[in-house]
Amino acid sequence: MASYLLIVGDRDALGWILTESRTAFPSAGRTEVATLAKDDSLFLYTTRGCFKNPTRDRGRVIGTARVASDVRRLDKAVRFGERDFPVGCDLEIGPLAKFGEGVELQPLVESLETFGHNSHAWSALLRRPMLLLTNGDASHLRKLLRTTTPTEDMDAYTRWWRASPRAGQPR
Repeated sequence: MASYLLIVGDRDALGWILTESRTAFPSAGRTEVATLAKDDSLFLYTTRGCFKNPTRDRGRVIGTARVASDVRRLDKAVRFGERDFPVGCDLEIGPLAKFGEGVELQPLVESLETFGHNSHAWSALLRRPMLLLTNGDASHLRKLLRTTTPTEDMDAYTRWWRASPRAGQPR
């Protein structure tokens, strides 16, 4: 079983992921997407720009998910902004940190094996849908997430998606 950071840079996309318990990708050809398998673990990482205020917000791991199906072509591609996401999989969303909390990634970068010699340019590694984590880093993030305040209320994370005219439409 592998563990990945699922990198989410858009609040509508995050709302869709949490509401639908699915995720989608722009291509099945990327190595990390092609190797994603049922029962793999995902750490939901929201970028500084995810909530449209990068000067206020920090990049945070906000929760976990388990891959609940194989990656497959979707009946209809999901569109966020000008990009289509035609492949995806089902998720079982794990606990989420209270909105505004979570594990800030930047202070941890130098201590995480995943970033290794790239710790000076770590953000460049986050310009992809997912990033494979080492087992040690996944364990460390899981431990840190347990220190955050969990929430059952996803409204703070999904409110933008629910307010979208696309919410509730067949996908």
